[in-house]
Amino acid sequence: MKIGMLTSGGDCQGLNSALRGVAKTLYNEFGKDVTLYGIRDGYRGLIEGDYHPMKPEEFSDILTLGGTILGTSRQPFKMMQKADENEETKLQKMLETCKKARFDCLVILGGNGTHKTANLLSEHGVNVVTLPKTIDNDLWGTDLTFGFESAVNIATSVIDSIHSTAFSHSRVFIVETMGHKAGWLTLYAGIASGADVIVIPEIPYSAKAIARAIEKRAESGKRFSILAVAEGAISQQEAKMSKKEFKEARKNMPYPSISYRLADELKELTGQEIRVTIPGHYQRGGAPCPADRLLTTRLGVAAANFIRDGKFGNMVAIRDNQIVPVPLPEVAGKLKTVPPDGDIVQAARDLGLSMGD
Repeated sequence: MKIGMLTSGGDCQGLNSALRGVAKTLYNEFGKDVTLYGIRDGYRGLIEGDYHPMKPEEFSDILTLGGTILGTSRQPFKMMQKADENEETKLQKMLETCKKARFDCLVILGGNGTHKTANLLSEHGVNVVTLPKTIDNDLWGTDLTFGFESAVNIATSVIDSIHSTAFSHSRVFIVETMGHKAGWLTLYAGIASGADVIVIPEIPYSAKAIARAIEKRAESGKRFSILAVAEGAISQQEAKMSKKEFKEARKNMPYPSISYRLADELKELTGQEIRVTIPGHYQRGGAPCPADRLLTTRLGVAAANFIRDGKFGNMVAIRDNQIVPVPLPEVAGKLKTVPPDGDIVQAARDLGLSMGD
């Protein structure tokens, strides 16, 4: 049996421990009757035929290793069926690689874009099993994606550390966390770190409402305020724009990110000194936290069992702490966003936190 493995899209904690879970289970089940092939740099390797057989020892001592031993790249889904100068598409090239390598199955680790391409391969006859990876936790069909818990730990730690300097200097701090379209990371880290204002893409913000929350804290004798802001946060005015108008407005925005624009707005409204901290890719790095090590091991073992049982065309998901198969057509192209009226948002409001609206 020949199994191809690839990691695609943005990296995160837990990719290596997930690969390890798949590999160790397959080796334990099939021994020398299975050969695992590492496909380098995600779908790029599948397109270019860049793969190599791997040995069992290559999966040792990677449980705590960040990043991905296979490398990764971003290959936009919209380009997969676009013909090149030789009138050949990336999809055709990937199918040719699978046929030439005689892969019995592809194990694909990735997020939203990755799953759209994985579903495309499945629709064209490739046996596929996927694992849900993204620090944004925005993949449809699973309660948790691996990388999320580790990123929450890091973002929480950053905001924790900001508390002392914010208090010392009586300042307002904005900590911008990752999350273009979904605010799970910002919401969880914001609550866990005791942020005073949480701004997520699902709830368009009003600068005036945030200013009132800051001023209310100052009036009650609080020396500082901390805002957890998702990089994909949008204003209430922007929420009313068409997609074209929004893209044009952001294109012409004279700020490196939304947090700097918000900082200027709040300085004008409150007269207070505002500082911005952006941990950026630091949130993706380092060793996976224990929760992610456990999750990726469970998902990896389940993926190997799916292969054994012929359950192809599925993502290995976790729901209500149970491992379940979710058909790829149900996952591809769908986004899991934070419900604005959900229990976690309501808990934040009940605590007296401002959600920026």
